[in-house]
Amino acid sequence: MSIPHIPHVQPGDNLAELLLTALQQADIHLQDGDVLAIAQKIVSKAEGRLVNLATVTPGAQAQEVATQTGKDSRVVELILQESTEISRLRPGVLIVRHRLGFTSANAGIDRSNVAQSDADETVLLLPQDPDASAARIRQHLQDHFRVQIGVVITDSHGRPFRLGTVGVAIGVAGLPALWNRRGELDLYGYALQHTDVAVADEVAAAAGLLMGQAAEGTPVVLVRGLSLPPGNGKAADLVRPKELDLYR
Repeated sequence: MSIPHIPHVQPGDNLAELLLTALQQADIHLQDGDVLAIAQKIVSKAEGRLVNLATVTPGAQAQEVATQTGKDSRVVELILQESTEISRLRPGVLIVRHRLGFTSANAGIDRSNVAQSDADETVLLLPQDPDASAARIRQHLQDHFRVQIGVVITDSHGRPFRLGTVGVAIGVAGLPALWNRRGELDLYGYALQHTDVAVADEVAAAAGLLMGQAAEGTPVVLVRGLSLPPGNGKAADLVRPKELDLYR
């Protein structure tokens, strides 16, 4: 269910309070087990993660990478600041390992659905600590509704060997990010051997069908009716350790 009445979020806004007001206006009362999926962009905007490119001075590495990729050297500088290593680069492509652990194009930095000024282009960075952001929002809403809920902060990522973007979880609070189902029996009595379910990513992907990517204006989705084990995971639980990465 898309949550209506979400205003255009500005730096410094209390996002949890904005969400509470929107829920009240829509006469939506959160229930135990509900999960709110929240688009990263409104979290980043509220936390002031906007950067005007006129304020960015690219270093030598950024200029070199910009030459190889054809990208704006100022954007490349921000990408490098937000990353720990470059995974792949070629003309038009820069894939990095983000400081939060996951691998993505351009460190998640973009300008879609970001208001622009006449001075210079403005881009948006991911939240500084999305798990902490999710936890703060969750606590605020739980305190009001007196229920136990989950919060997933979502972003759109591409995937190796697959075309198109899909919603993934970059912040998690109040639910397991990864559900280990090893040892459970299937319909025929076979004990599962290798089954880890990326619960938070599945929530993010499902919510993405309602959020959209363009002018839908629906950055918050309520997911109700899930049957999940108790847990308080974090987004890092979903990142494959380097030693298990067969494609590096």
